Amino acid sequence: MSIMRRMSDLVQQKANKVLDKAENPVEALDLSYQKQMEGLQQVKRSVADVLTSEKRLEMQQAQLRQSQEKLQGQAKLALQQGREDLARLALTRAQDAQTQADNLQAQIVQLKDQEQKLEITAQKLQAKVEAFRTQRETMKAQYSAAKASTQVGEAVTGLSEHMADVNMMMERAQDKTQQMQARAAAVDSLVDSGTLDTIGISSGDDIERQLQSGLTESQVEAQLAALKQEMLPAAAPAPRIEAPAQAAPQPAPQSSPGGNPAPVGDSIVVRIQGEDQYRLSLTERPQLEPLDKALSDAIAGQDQAGYTTALANLLSFVRSHGTKLGDDQLESSDVMLPSQDMTLEEASALMSADGSVVEAGNQQS
Repeated sequence: MSIMRRMSDLVQQKANKVLDKAENPVEALDLSYQKQMEGLQQVKRSVADVLTSEKRLEMQQAQLRQSQEKLQGQAKLALQQGREDLARLALTRAQDAQTQADNLQAQIVQLKDQEQKLEITAQKLQAKVEAFRTQRETMKAQYSAAKASTQVGEAVTGLSEHMADVNMMMERAQDKTQQMQARAAAVDSLVDSGTLDTIGISSGDDIERQLQSGLTESQVEAQLAALKQEMLPAAAPAPRIEAPAQAAPQPAPQSSPGGNPAPVGDSIVVRIQGEDQYRLSLTERPQLEPLDKALSDAIAGQDQAGYTTALANLLSFVRSHGTKLGDDQLESSDVMLPSQDMTLEEASALMSADGSVVEAGNQQS
């Protein structure tokens, strides 16, 4: 085989591979259907052209027959006038018209046969195009289903290019994570063994450091237990939101036993610890009392789940029914409520002697 022949075969192989990769069966089916539709339209145009030629010949034939009748009439008139020469000329022309009309009749018959054949061809082609259209839709649906199944299968099995890249990235991340975990374990082991000194630790052997660390942990645990005992008073009354009695107007606001000014008028000021102040009307008392009782029962029974729900409901009611005071409207708070993130132990520790919830260390807003 010559070099040029081998080069030609190689180029064809590469070109076929590129074309196979770029060819889309759906687009190929649509193009084939379009070509068949164009062929059908061409056949229909040919039928129309043949029919047009047939009608033109029929019109010419009709004109020739009219001319023949006219010439025969002229021949009769010429004989009546004694002009035999004119009669002969008219009859001659009438005979020529008859001959042309007969020739046109043969062409018309031929065109009719051609027209019928084209109509039969158009009908067959129409049926073929309709069948191909149905077949095309079926093949397109099968190709789409096969393509979707292939893509899903490749994605599930990791054979697709994207999933292969994802798997490689996950493997690299896992290797790096394991490497860092191993390094962290090695560093911890060296620190525990005393090979590496911790920054800020005084000189000494590892046994002394371990003894000192155990002693420190024991002291911290003891202090934490004592603090918990201090913050959990026995049989502490639950927080209550009590509506203040309607007091007669006083020259100056009176102080409550806890140090907060008593509410004046028909409203109270409620502060949510760490947040804002809200003014509530005393007419809200019938709705406040069940919420307050639920919170009181949850704190008294040390019910963590009930405490979380009751506190959320109470704070939501205060925020939705109360009027938020601006930063420039600082007033003394009649009631201090725990914040949303305050724990049950912290809420129990913020109890005043008379059972009202006040802010620890600061009873003034």
